[in-house]
Amino acid sequence: MTGAPVPTTADDPGVRPGLGVLLAACISTLVVNANTSAVSILIPSISTDLGAPIDLLQWAVTGYLLVGAATIVTTGALGDVFGRRRIFVAGLLLFVATSVLIALAPSGAVVVVGRVIAGAAGATILACGLGLLSVASSGQGQMWGVSLWGGASAVGAAAGPVIGGVLNELSGWQGLFWLNAVVAAACVPLTWATVAESSDPGRSRRIDWAGTALVAAILVPFVFAMTEGSSWGWLSLPTLTCLVISVLAAVGFVAVERRVSAPLIDLSLLRNVLLVGSTLAILIGAGAIAAISFLISLYFQNPLAFGMTSLEAGLATLPVAAAVVVVAPLVSPLAHKFTARVVVMTGFVLLTASFAVLAAVRPGWGYVAFLVPLLGVAAGLALSNGPASSVSTACVPANQVGSASGISNMARYVGGAVMTAVVAGIVARVAMTKVDAGQAGAEALAAGFGRACLVLAVFSACGILLGWLVARRTRRPGVADLAAAAASTIHTLPPGPHRPAEVAAGGGTDGASTPRPGAGGRSPDHGGATISGRHRRHRGDV
Repeated sequence: MTGAPVPTTADDPGVRPGLGVLLAACISTLVVNANTSAVSILIPSISTDLGAPIDLLQWAVTGYLLVGAATIVTTGALGDVFGRRRIFVAGLLLFVATSVLIALAPSGAVVVVGRVIAGAAGATILACGLGLLSVASSGQGQMWGVSLWGGASAVGAAAGPVIGGVLNELSGWQGLFWLNAVVAAACVPLTWATVAESSDPGRSRRIDWAGTALVAAILVPFVFAMTEGSSWGWLSLPTLTCLVISVLAAVGFVAVERRVSAPLIDLSLLRNVLLVGSTLAILIGAGAIAAISFLISLYFQNPLAFGMTSLEAGLATLPVAAAVVVVAPLVSPLAHKFTARVVVMTGFVLLTASFAVLAAVRPGWGYVAFLVPLLGVAAGLALSNGPASSVSTACVPANQVGSASGISNMARYVGGAVMTAVVAGIVARVAMTKVDAGQAGAEALAAGFGRACLVLAVFSACGILLGWLVARRTRRPGVADLAAAAASTIHTLPPGPHRPAEVAAGGGTDGASTPRPGAGGRSPDHGGATISGRHRRHRGDV
């Protein structure tokens, strides 16, 4: 962006976003995240109503996340080039269309197709909505707006299972998707009437379509292998074929990204050990919560376990969501006092211990026996997620924050898709093996659930080591890094000119900190506006 520099420090009140852009961005992200978290609760009802197997409907969850991973950066780039409002509205309209398609679906396959397309719509809404919010504000006003946006996404994710359960009881599982369509449709005229168009005329107009396609080519066969490998055989031809396709696509992706002028991912960033470590920590945390949410939704509703209704299962998750809300505000003060490293590591210790307890599940366990470790999972996620998100942007130069944020965005989706697929495959395979060996159905189901939680405990234990790594030698987070943490319920900041380099109070680390003077720079390959010391003033309302 061009224009006179606007000094932006941690104490600068800046400019708050207008009411129109704030409502459009926050309502849409709330709906998208509520939809994402509610679908797992509805899978048993969809399966019964449409006669679709659970293993097919699992792709309604993983397919959505896979497409989101492949498109989250690209849709943000489309907004930078063709106008954020225009692309945001296109995402809303696509979300409306896919919601109607799913609500009218005559089969499970149509539900899955609708959800796969909805993954692109959701990614577009999140990327461009946050971009619109960022360009309409600055300084502390921007952090305030992004914090509200992050809060809306957290509320949506927490309320989704309950909303889905209530609507399923009142109107059937289709009710959730009709509600999605109505709310998203209402956001369209709100956006056109109140939000100013913005773009980045200085950004390259080239879009890395090849990179986007290759990301999908890496992830889809890999997730197929993880999902079906236990039944196909890990050394069978189909499994090995999927893995070979993923490897070849990864090689092709590296070759393409080295040659294109506006790459999807700046590969030079992968030499940054701190960024790679924090991204892996983000991937594990996001994957763990997505996987356990999927497992709990199915286990609680299974007649061999609790046999809850969808509403009861949704209400059963409320204390877990409440734990995240309670712990999240404590993260920043704890990071001030004990360093980000300690907080991240503590979060992963809690996750590891909680999953280890859940791995010991037995058929006779009551709800309270599940609730205690699930509260530990929630607290562990809250402690690890925000600081890791902040570190992922604080460990790179100012002109690379947008690219680093894009990597974090993709990691959240990838973690959710891969780990959900892995645990679903484990539960199905272990339960089938136990039944074939003569065990009762309830015991077999509990054994599969426990084995999946054991795998999640191992992944979380790796996060402890990553926690030791990710918070070293970074500067203290600035305004944008703190906003990144505030928005970390789904992803961090959108690609674009970046946050000020002045050192902000709080969120200290245990390594050396060298503040860089001056305003944020321009990323050579991404445009847009985030928390920046140099941008053109845009109004959120007209």
